[in-house]
Amino acid sequence: MEFNADGSERMPLHAFTEKAYLDYSMYVILDRALPHIGDGLKPVQRRIVYAMSELGLSATAKHKKSARTVGDVLGKFHPHGDSACYEAMVLMAQPFSYRYPLIDGQGNWGSSDDPKSFAAMRYTESRLTPYARLLLSELGQGTVDWVANFDGTLQEPALLPARLPNVLLNGSTGIAVGMATDIPPHNLREVAAALVRLLEQPKATLEDLCEHIQGPDYPTEALVVTPREEILAMYRKGTGSIRMRARWSRERGDIVVTALPHQVSGAKVLEQIAAQMNARKLPMVEYLRDESDHEHPIRIVLVPRSNRVDVERLMLHLFATTDLERSYRVNLNMIGLNGRPQVRDLRGLLVEWLAFRFETVRRRLQHRLDKVLARLHILEGLLIAYLNIDEVIAIIRNEDDPKAELVHRFALSEEQAEAILNLKLRHLARIEEIEIRSEQQELAAERDHLQKTLGSKARMKTLIRKEIQADAEAYGDARRSPIVVAEAAEALDEAALSPSEPLTVILSQKGWVRAAKGHEIDPGKLHYKAGDGYLDSARLRGNQPLVFLDSNGRAYSLPARELPSARSQGEPLTGRLNPAPGAEFRALLGGDPERWYLLASDAGYGFKTQLKNLVANKKAGKAVLTLPKGACLLPPAAINDPEGDQVAVVTNEGRLLVFPAAELPALARGKGNKLIAIPPKRAAERIEFVVAIACVPAGGSLTILAGKRHFTLKPADLESYQGERGRRGHKLPRGLQRVDALMVSEESP
Repeated sequence: MEFNADGSERMPLHAFTEKAYLDYSMYVILDRALPHIGDGLKPVQRRIVYAMSELGLSATAKHKKSARTVGDVLGKFHPHGDSACYEAMVLMAQPFSYRYPLIDGQGNWGSSDDPKSFAAMRYTESRLTPYARLLLSELGQGTVDWVANFDGTLQEPALLPARLPNVLLNGSTGIAVGMATDIPPHNLREVAAALVRLLEQPKATLEDLCEHIQGPDYPTEALVVTPREEILAMYRKGTGSIRMRARWSRERGDIVVTALPHQVSGAKVLEQIAAQMNARKLPMVEYLRDESDHEHPIRIVLVPRSNRVDVERLMLHLFATTDLERSYRVNLNMIGLNGRPQVRDLRGLLVEWLAFRFETVRRRLQHRLDKVLARLHILEGLLIAYLNIDEVIAIIRNEDDPKAELVHRFALSEEQAEAILNLKLRHLARIEEIEIRSEQQELAAERDHLQKTLGSKARMKTLIRKEIQADAEAYGDARRSPIVVAEAAEALDEAALSPSEPLTVILSQKGWVRAAKGHEIDPGKLHYKAGDGYLDSARLRGNQPLVFLDSNGRAYSLPARELPSARSQGEPLTGRLNPAPGAEFRALLGGDPERWYLLASDAGYGFKTQLKNLVANKKAGKAVLTLPKGACLLPPAAINDPEGDQVAVVTNEGRLLVFPAAELPALARGKGNKLIAIPPKRAAERIEFVVAIACVPAGGSLTILAGKRHFTLKPADLESYQGERGRRGHKLPRGLQRVDALMVSEESP
């Protein structure tokens, strides 16, 4: 450091800025943002509570205007803005913000929907709650250090002598410079039980303590859904997160939400759900209303569209997409007994707080012992005076310096002589000597008890344990936020959220599509455009997948519920999808996504697959069946049992092969395996190709349609055409070799 000629300091700018920033950082950390492990309060909170106690605003006193308290806090202890001070005061009075509020307020102190809607301090009144006694009851008993206020005219406590770890009970949040704190609130009885366990078993592990402290306990009845393993890991590291989920139930078919996660606004949740409904992203919900009132602060009602709606899945979707479920960061960062900020694990936190409590109780007992010893000393002098009352009176009447003479004559101390001189005449009665001896005996007994307690660690533990248990009995309550095991929230797509109403989707030869409600409609009797006609249809439910296949072997998907009504002639699929030029739509599949199908080309190759493998989310679809050059897609055949069905393949030459479906590979895409042998030259020149495929269930029969002739092969007849997959097959009888289609009957006629 250098000095100018006028004596002012000179220092490099980088050194000055670094020092100034570090000074400011330490001020923010230690004197503003982080709570102390001892009383769990930040300086402004501590000063508010102390100022209210000095104003006589105990739990039994009359309420006083909040402006009076704020004025005292600012004028005596906390020279900062009144709005910031009042907001800190409001937070300690809101039962939906603090698990155990420190301030009992009258007037508008905000609501859970809008915590900032509190009235001005000139309108509200306040006093301390009974719980605040846990912080203040031992304040005047020599338990804490006192420091000068900002202008040095008053003394204020550096800490409050908390009888329980308020830092855990009410938690704290704050952002300092380079660090932050997020301490969740906990249940008083659970924390007290853990402290007692730690006193009785100093080597108790974190797992032992968590038998009592199940997890955070917020001032809401919403559910904590964080798994126990994650809670234990959070307490072990001092950092992590907690997930809370709204509580709901069913009432006459409606969904009723009765509790929201901590600090979640019911109005915001309503807005989020309504936004999804307006965007038609929540078709399962027909109506939403808010029935909250003074008796039921949270009551949000959702009316499902029908009783077929999967309510559990709907709520999991809302948990994932709205504030009905929220995560809270946990960071157990606080100022320790050494005056330094540090992130603590749960066990270390409780051990350190017990050290604070031991020191507080020791100072309290020592303070009381000092007073008892001082009083016994005075009583000893008074007793000497009573035993020599006449001589004492003579000394007082005749001596110029009676105090010095009393000290010299009776070997008294200065304090004893002063007490004798301050006696009133009424205390010279004979009965007073009896009272002195009685008080002396009581104080001697108390002195012995205090000295034994201070000299024994076991007695100190017993005393602290009894006080903790008494406080838990007086101020404790049941857990509000139950800890439950719940399924993880998951946002569902629109198809999964839609009601499962039955639909029939119809595809025309020209690629026009439409949907009719129900499964009773006959697609063949619908009216089609001139030159167009019926091609394929699928019966499914509105929340099941719908797949279109084109002549190039590509698959496309559309939501069935968005298709035009069957009362019209529909709309072309090319308006919604982008098939390759020249490609034509050949088939339509829909229904259970687990359903098996046989996909094959007329070149005689194919494989089995499930419908869910064909779903494509792009307009251009996805390649599913690889087609040999010149080959075309055959209409897929449904498989009832992929291991027990028989596959029937017939060519245009009238060759039929039947083989087990179990011999087919299960693929998601590809060319597949050879179904029936066709000579390469005949296949390349398109002389011979497959015209139809079918899957026959066990015991079923196969009907061959050849022109106007129908011929049914019973299970025994099918054995004549059975062979290994990829064989040539056997010729059908003359007159049935020009096969148009195959039909399957599940039972033999």
